[in-house]
Amino acid sequence: MNKAKSIITAVITFSVLTSATFTSSAMDRLIEQSLIKVCKASTYNSVNRYNRIVKSFHLTDRTVATKVMCNGDPISDFARKHGSYKIARKLEKSMRGAVSITDIAARSKINVNFKE
Repeated sequence: MNKAKSIITAVITFSVLTSATFTSSAMDRLIEQSLIKVCKASTYNSVNRYNRIVKSFHLTDRTVATKVMCNGDPISDFARKHGSYKIARKLEKSMRGAVSITDIAARSKINVNFKE
């Protein structure tokens, strides 16, 4: 009886862990694709297109400016490098006026690498 219980418990645990892993990997892919769209939108120099894409993912300019990195560069530098000066200026303005104390080691940025 104990052997049967332990086998059933092991099977249930394995199935739960397996389903959690698949859900997690699907979510990571979705987040990565969303951030790639935001990075690509920052290269077009069209504020309307950028705003539409950022709002569709329920992000703020401040969050994007402080936490998103595209191909190893902060998104404002990435936009400027691709000639999108309006978007770079908009992102830099969103970072002004905010004072916060942050532990540098604990701060995490999300880096997205993609082929242009």
